[in-house]
Formats: sequence, structure tokens, C-alpha cells
Amino acid sequence: MRQPGRALLVEDVHPDAVRILEQAAWHVDTAPRALPDGDLVGRLDGVQLLGIRSQTQLTASVLEKCRDLVAVGAFCIGTNQIDLGAASRLGVAVFNAPFSNTRSVVELVVAEIISLTRRLTEKDRAMHAGRWDKSAAGAHEVRGRRLGIVGYGNIGTQLSVLAESLGMSVSFYDTADRLALGNARRCSTLEELLESVDVVSLHVDGRPDNRGLFGEAELRRMRPGSLFLNLSRGFVVDHEALRRHIESGHLAGAAVDVFPSEPAAAGDPFVSDLRGLPNVILTPHIGGSTEEAQADIGQFVARKLVDYAERGATPLSVNLPNLELPARAGAHLVVHIHRNTPGVLAAINAIFADHQVNIEAQVLATRGEIGYVISDISSELTADMLAQLAGMDDTIRIRTL
Repeated sequence: MRQPGRALLVEDVHPDAVRILEQAAWHVDTAPRALPDGDLVGRLDGVQLLGIRSQTQLTASVLEKCRDLVAVGAFCIGTNQIDLGAASRLGVAVFNAPFSNTRSVVELVVAEIISLTRRLTEKDRAMHAGRWDKSAAGAHEVRGRRLGIVGYGNIGTQLSVLAESLGMSVSFYDTADRLALGNARRCSTLEELLESVDVVSLHVDGRPDNRGLFGEAELRRMRPGSLFLNLSRGFVVDHEALRRHIESGHLAGAAVDVFPSEPAAAGDPFVSDLRGLPNVILTPHIGGSTEEAQADIGQFVARKLVDYAERGATPLSVNLPNLELPARAGAHLVVHIHRNTPGVLAAINAIFADHQVNIEAQVLATRGEIGYVISDISSELTADMLAQLAGMDDTIRIRTL
């Protein structure tokens, strides 16, 4: 794809993304909310770049019907709404924003820990109802309390640092081998963490293995009077079990920002087992919804899409091998996405050699079943060379830039 083409951004992606794409000469269409499969397929006809957030479900069926699509930008952290396997098999690159809203999520967690520990939700409701209750019963400082972080990635580690600065002691549990920051203590099991802390905050990713991670058994293991927060994924927690433990008084409070089923757009009805419970904060998936985070996400992902479209650059792609060639004036780039089998690079270079085409620079990387090659060649790709490259048994997709 030598000339920039069309991009579609749905779910009210930040205007900075539109600006960056338009400055790169892309024609940008937008939609304010997630589209059903049929409408999405219709809107993607002739579209090379797609930007979505968390509500759009990009299934294998949709991807297979949208063969013009070159890359998808998830303007959020998670990518579980995208069939990454299908995207890889079709040669569609996927990018997200793994760091851009970290600070916003962490600040919300800290605010909610303080609010729950001081029982500000109940004080606020009483005041609005005209009741003056100055009692200190049930209200505590966060200093000296023990925070348990489940999932010690980008968000978990930054929360760890801020919590310690507030005087909390921090323990964490992660299935991966993570470096403890500050004075944080690593727990060898989830059970060890749950039995030793006053506040549990979940920050796990959206992989299928985490579905139902936190249920009746885990909630029962938590210390009486402790607090529970989930700002990770809705399907991780059994909300019926959480309600029972709040109502029984075993847990003193909870804050939940993500839900197993979420409304598609603002104004749609919200249904949850957790509504109406005392000292429970419910927020509409706004962990990363600050103006600063959304602007940063819009800029970050849009630039990734432009870099991929113009130079084939894949650093931080979530499904393709990560590599890029240094920019060079007058470059003739050929991107070859293929099944990861031996001999593909030799076959590509043999085609170049047969046509007396010199390779100025070349990089190859593999990721699972996918191989990715960028070649900077001395002349433009001819129709015959393109046909030979496309006709290779393991070719998935070819792009000329």
C-alpha cells in the first residue's frame, strides 16, 4: 500500500488520533459507539486502518470479511476483544496502549482505597440525605495498613510505589517472576496473600486463564473486615459471591470498575448484583478515563498505526514479531508476512536475486507461527516479483511501501 488510504475510528476515540492520521494524509471516518458485526463489516469496506476501544468485538468472522484491513489499533490496554489468532493468520497487525493510562488507573485505585477505608461513601450519602454523623466508627487511616496486589505488571508496580509512599505495606502475587519494587514482599501463592493483607486489588490481564480467578473460595480466604478492588477485567470476579460477602459483613467494602457485561454506550441501563450495597463504589469502566490518559492513548496508538502503514514498523505489536528498519530516503520496502517455516527468507532472497534486485537492508523476526520480513530493495517491486512472492506456499500477506 504505497499511498495512504482510509481509516475508521469507532467508540469516540480521542480527537488527537484523528489529527495525527489526517496529518499523515489518511482519510478518517468516525463512529461514536461500537458497531454490530454487520454494520462494522459494511463500514470496513475499503478501510485499511481500524481504531477501536473495549466494546467493539473484532471476531474472526469480521476479520475474514474485511480483507482490505491492514492494522487495528486498540485505543486501550486490553486486546481480549480482538481475535488475535485470526488477525495473525490474516496478516493484520494489532497495536494497543499498554502504558498510557497506567497513572490514571493507579490514582483511581488510591482514591478508592482511601474512600473505602474512611467510609466516605456512607458519609456522603448521609449528608445528602440531611443526616449529620460525625462518628469515627469504622473509619481508618491507610497508613500502616497492608495492601495485597494481584498482578504485578505496569499498573501493579506503580500502585506498589504510591501505596508505600502513603505508609502502606505492600505484598504482591504474580504468576510471572517479577522484581519487587521498594519494600514490597512477594507472596508465593495467592492464598498466602489473601490471608495476610487488609486490602486486595486485582490488576491481572485479560487472558482466558484468568476467567473466574476470584470467586467464593478466594473471598472466603480474605481477612474479616478487609477491602476488595477490581479495576482489571470484569470476568475475573464472581459478583454474586462478592455481594454475599459484603452483605454478611465479612468484607468491609469494595470498589469495582469493570463488569462481566457492560452497557454498549452512555445512557444504556446498567444491571449488577453489586448495586445498592453499603460502602461499595461502582464506576463505569473509567480507570483510564482521564483527559490526560485518553489524549496520550490517542497519540500513541495513532502513531503506531502510521508507522506500520508507512514503514512496516511493528514495535509493541501484540500479535506480530516486533521489528523495524531505520528510515532511509528513497527506500523501496517490501513487507512479507508468512507462516514460520524454514527456508522462507532464502526463498524471498532468491526471487530478488533472480531479478537482479539488490537488498539494501533486511530484518527478520518470528513470533510463534508467524514470520515477518522487511526488505529494503534497490528498485520497486515488479508485478512478476510480486506474483512470485505471493505464490510462495507460506505467504500470508505482502505489502509494498
